[in-house]
Formats: sequence, C-alpha cells, structure tokens
Amino acid sequence: MSDRAIATIFFVLIIALTLGITAWAARRNKDTAHHYVAGGEIKGWQNGLAISGDYLSAASFLGIAGAIALTGFSGFFFSIGYLVAYLVVLLLVAEPLRNLGKYTFADMLAARFNLRGVRSAAALSTIAISTFYMIAQMVGAGALIELLLGLPYVASVVIIGVLMTVYIVAGGMVATTWIQIVKAVLLISGTLALSVAVLAQFGFNPVAIFNRVEAELGPEMVLPPPPEGFVSGIDVVSLNLALVFGTAGLPHILMRFLTVPDAKTARNSIIIATWIIGLFYLMTPIMGYGAALLVGQDVIAEQNPAGNTAAPQLAGELGGPIFLAFISAVAFATIVAVVAGLVIAASSAFAHDFYTNVIRGGEASEQEQFRAARIAAVAVSLGAMFLAIFARDFNVSFLVALAFAVAASANVPTILFTIFWRRFNTAGAIAGILTGLISCIVLIILSPNILDVFPLANPAIISMPLGFAACYLGTILTGEAAEREMAEGKQISYDEIYVRANTGITRVEEELREAAPAEEPRTT
Repeated sequence: MSDRAIATIFFVLIIALTLGITAWAARRNKDTAHHYVAGGEIKGWQNGLAISGDYLSAASFLGIAGAIALTGFSGFFFSIGYLVAYLVVLLLVAEPLRNLGKYTFADMLAARFNLRGVRSAAALSTIAISTFYMIAQMVGAGALIELLLGLPYVASVVIIGVLMTVYIVAGGMVATTWIQIVKAVLLISGTLALSVAVLAQFGFNPVAIFNRVEAELGPEMVLPPPPEGFVSGIDVVSLNLALVFGTAGLPHILMRFLTVPDAKTARNSIIIATWIIGLFYLMTPIMGYGAALLVGQDVIAEQNPAGNTAAPQLAGELGGPIFLAFISAVAFATIVAVVAGLVIAASSAFAHDFYTNVIRGGEASEQEQFRAARIAAVAVSLGAMFLAIFARDFNVSFLVALAFAVAASANVPTILFTIFWRRFNTAGAIAGILTGLISCIVLIILSPNILDVFPLANPAIISMPLGFAACYLGTILTGEAAEREMAEGKQISYDEIYVRANTGITRVEEELREAAPAEEPRTT
C-alpha cells in the first residue's frame, strides 16, 4: 500500500468520526442555547478537555514545533507565553465571566452596559480576532493536506472550510465540544508517542538532545537569543505580552466557560485544561529539536519555509508512513476542532449580538436567531477560506500571535475594567474595544510583515496600553453620561455586577427565577 493511500485512510477515518459526532449532535442542536453553548450542560472534566482541544491549535502542534526546529529557543517563547496565559485566565476571568455571560463575550459586557453600541463593538472585535485565528488554522491545514495527500493548497483550504461549515450548521456547540474532546485525547496521545520516539533515539535523556543541538546546530539554538538591538528586544517583550494576556480575551475560549452549569465547574475545567496544556508544551522542545536533528532544517524549510510540517516530517522519519499518517491525522483533527470553535464564536457574535440584539432589538424569534446563526457560520467560513489562500507562507504560530495581540488590546482591558472598576461606563467600554482593535490592526498592516513602516512585528506593547488608556479616558470624560445611563436603566451599578460576578448567581438562573411562578403562601 502506498504512503498516500495510508494517509488517505487515516484522514477519511478522522472525517468519518467527526461527521458521526456531528450527526449525533444534530439531533440535540434544536435551539439557540444548545447551538451557542451546548445548553450549559457540559461537565467540568469534559469542558477541561474541550478547552485544551480548543486552545491547542495548529499553532501549537505544527507552528511551535516548526519554529523551534528552525529558530531554536526563540520559537519556545510561544510555548511559555501560551502556558502562562492560562494562569491569567484562571485567576482573573473564568468565574466572573461565567456568572455574567449567557452566550457570548458581548453578553458579559451587556450585563453591565445595556446599550447596542457595546454589543456592536464586542461583536466586531470577536469577528476580527476569530478571523486572524482561523486564517492560521487554515494555513496549517492547507500545508498538511498538501504534504500528505498531494492536493493543491487551495483545494485543501476549501476542504477544511466545507467541513467546518457542516459541523457548525448541523451540530452547533454540542458537536464542537465533543470533536474538541476527541481531538484533545488524540493530540496528547500523538504528541506523547512522538516525544517518546524522539527520546528513544537519545537514550531517553532530554539533556542529550540539547547537547546534540548545541554541538551540531550552534549554541544560539538552545539559548535565549540576545536582542539584535533595542527594537528587537521590544518586539520580544511585545510578543510575550500578547501571548500572556491575549488568552483572556479570545472569544472562542471565553465561550467555553458558558457551556458549564456554574462558575465552580468553570474554574475546575480551567484547572484540568491547564494541566493538559502544560503537559503538551513540555513536549514541544523535544519535537522541535528532534525534527531539527533527525529531519534536518534544510529538509523542513524546503517542504514548508515556515516550518509548519516539521512534526509530521519527524513522524515519517521515526515511524515510517503509518506513523506519519497518524500524526498528520491528529494535526488535521486539531485544526478541524479549533476552526469549529472559531466559526461558532464568530457566527454567534454576528447572529446573537449584532443581528438579534442590535438590528432586531432583541425581538427576533428563536427560529429567526437559529437561522441567522447558521447563515453567519457559512459567511464566516467563506471569508476565512478566501483570506487563508493569500497567507500561505506565514508561520501559523506567528499568525495566531497576531490574534492574541488583537484580543489583548481590544477585549482584555474592557473585561478587567468591567469586573474591577466601579466608575467604568459605556463610553469607556466602547472606546477601549474600538481603540485597541483599530490600533492593533493598523499597526499589523504597517509592520515589517506587510508594509514595513512600523518596526515591531507584534504591536501588543503599543496597542494594549492604548486600549487601557481609551477605557480610562472614555470613562473619565463622560462621567455625567454614566450617571444618566444608570438612572435610565441602561447601565447596572458596579455593586450589583460585583455581586453577580462573585456569588455564582448567573444571569440565566436569575431569568429562570423571574419566570418561575410565585410560591403559594403556606397555611397553618
């Protein structure tokens, strides 16, 4: 049997498994609550696996391994930033978001600021972040399928786009959650198998790998690279700011906190996810350095200049076509699961936040909202496919880092001020989101990667402080407007928000209590 036939069998098995999950989930995806957040019925351990499945993307499995293989320790910065980021989520965001939110990131802000402008800004931010992230996954998918099946890059991107559209339109968040759970199990199993295979080549001594890399490829491969100048040093700091803080603002990760029944379960699921993610990132240097030594940097770069195929090439070198096909299928499942989460986040932002609550003023019927969510999923998928075709030669970890920069600049300042600042108001929320979003995207366009006008590759060190400053100035300069909003019921007091965010009484529970009939007085 040819190598390509073996690879095709593995890919078909993954597609069949995910479509089977989607068919099962489609019977449960009958209303907006299940479509957006799986009805809030996911258990803690399930959500922990799903979060890790959502978070460990093509950037982690393909991009980081390739970055380490080609650039050494500088590629490991991604692993450090992604892992530390989850501590920020755990300590600051998980429980308050679960208590204040309902379906989307914008619901959390709307819990305090009941105005259409806030929802519109939050929806715009969600769509922009999800688009950057989706492009990265599609680029990784295109490179992978091109390597294994010999299909043209454009055809590979289209295949992924069609599949993710089917998953979301038919199965919604229920299908997405279980695909992510299966993907997390496969990814950890595949990464562990690949790492053990590499370690076996060096007597199961990780230190021997580093010594060999230093001897053959140079000491700069195993040491933090000294900044080449002031701008280079600032760029490293900027990248790590984006990675550490960006996770707390990623819409598809934030939505996962709303799929569980209460805040305690959300916190427990984050703890489980952190252990899984930590285990994975401990293995990325083994895979990256193993690929550099056993496959060769020139061979990796020849196949894909950004290094996105290093892990599958390493599997082929160590285990032949069957191991190569298995690892590639795991990477494919990784991409499919993450893209599904991104599509549902972006389509929910448009359908629930913008269409239902802004355009229709909250008056859209259940069926109308459901239909809008599905149409939005198709539109988001088409947009991501189109953009990914032009981003073929970018490293996927770099592309994801840009999504983190946008999230850190636009969403994180607004989230933190909403939870922790008493005076924060609607004008500050809108100003913070739009300033962080627009400044970050403009600086990305001006960066060396596109127009080469702005010197930093990652703009978070500039755009993130601008987001915080806009939140502060927007609030300070419109203090009287906030008081009017409070009097008119358009803004809820900070004291009430603080109680909601920290007592475990969620908005959904409040709505159920309000809808329940009053108890009859007892007679004696």
